[in-house]
Amino acid sequence: MDYRRLGNSGLKVSSIGLGMMSYGDPELQQWALSEERAAPIVRGAVERGVTFFDTADMYCDGASELVTGRLLAKLFRGRDDYVLATKVFYPTGSGPNDRGLSRKHIVAALDASLRRLGTDHVDLYQVHRFDSQTPVEETMVALDHVVKAGKVRYLGATGMAAWQFAKMQAAAAAHGLTRFVSMQNRYNLVNREHERELMPMCLDMGVGVIPYSPLARGLLAGTRERDGQAHTVRASTATTDRSADFDVLDAVRRVAAERGLTAATVALAWLINQPGVVSPIIGATAGRHVEDAVAALTVELSATEVGALEAPYLPRLSVDYT
Repeated sequence: MDYRRLGNSGLKVSSIGLGMMSYGDPELQQWALSEERAAPIVRGAVERGVTFFDTADMYCDGASELVTGRLLAKLFRGRDDYVLATKVFYPTGSGPNDRGLSRKHIVAALDASLRRLGTDHVDLYQVHRFDSQTPVEETMVALDHVVKAGKVRYLGATGMAAWQFAKMQAAAAAHGLTRFVSMQNRYNLVNREHERELMPMCLDMGVGVIPYSPLARGLLAGTRERDGQAHTVRASTATTDRSADFDVLDAVRRVAAERGLTAATVALAWLINQPGVVSPIIGATAGRHVEDAVAALTVELSATEVGALEAPYLPRLSVDYT
């Protein structure tokens, strides 16, 4: 495992991040693993050098944060030994102020996240989406407040258009507020639309990219087939695959077979070496998923292999921010 700076910040994260959305309460989310089943997977990640963990307040109605906090407290000697990230935006209650990026919700949601996580601070606090109903100045002032209060160390954003991210960064700069150091966007071999604007902008701003869904919800690991066959519970819920996406999967499988690697390792090796990418956030529901991800760190793809992986890509008409 190696450790990389998150953009131009001084924060270093493991070059593989473990997404904690897969852990929580199986009764609330059918493909979620209980704390007991998640424990050996997270332990395996820690033993392989993973120190970066990403969750959100809305995953499993907060159960993911509960499990995350308990597991990390057991697996690390101290709070400073790992980097903990969570998010705010989506509804956490039925009230009109239980969502979004207003000052009221940010302050309340962060306090609730800290209670569930069992800590007095998060290292990376991310806005889960852009909030068109709240002035960006209000959001950035509120985020700056929680940083200065010592409850948050760094700020990040996820899932938004380049112009929205630029608007928020500009508001922070104009008012001397804390800026975002990271962008967590959907980016993988079958979702490359952000290469047009968002990725170059992050490079220019010195913002670290920590892609989510690096395997396209398991497609690039081979969890579902062109004929509709699904090999996992979560794969059976996927509804947006295109024929061109399976063409990419075929290319990944060919390269993997030639190299004696798994499809997941090849797809992640491509992603890890894209400009600006710091730490893909992987989901793992089995120990082998972590092993495949860590193996990707030492795979060097040739220019011919990269060309073969990229050639089947078909641009999308719109970007999926879900």
